[in-house]
Amino acid sequence: MTGVGRTTRSKKLSPKFLGLFQVIKRIGLVAYEIVLPPLLENLHNVFHVSQLRKYVSSPDHVLEVDDVQVREDLLLDARPMQILNVQSKQLRRNDIHTIKALWNEKTQEMTWEFEEKMKNSCPHLFG
Repeated sequence: MTGVGRTTRSKKLSPKFLGLFQVIKRIGLVAYEIVLPPLLENLHNVFHVSQLRKYVSSPDHVLEVDDVQVREDLLLDARPMQILNVQSKQLRRNDIHTIKALWNEKTQEMTWEFEEKMKNSCPHLFG
């Protein structure tokens, strides 16, 4: 979705493959009215057929749903799976120790976290 800001300012669909959109109706022989997301609501929603491509389904596009346990207060209890990297930085006179934690193997979601905080919340990672 790079260029969306430029797209919304210039009123043109600059990146050709921006996303999948539902066709509302056909207008004439070569134009279609499509449903646009709220981010692009200021664009004109009628496009020439040369700007649209047919969607070809692929098994790679199907996402598997994980079993997620949601608590009554609607918070998800996420735990990191693995520590990938350890880093120390000097900030004035203090040493700041951080770790790079892998949260989800499927999506490769990783974040840098404070080591002390993670030692308290996830001691099993530091064995």
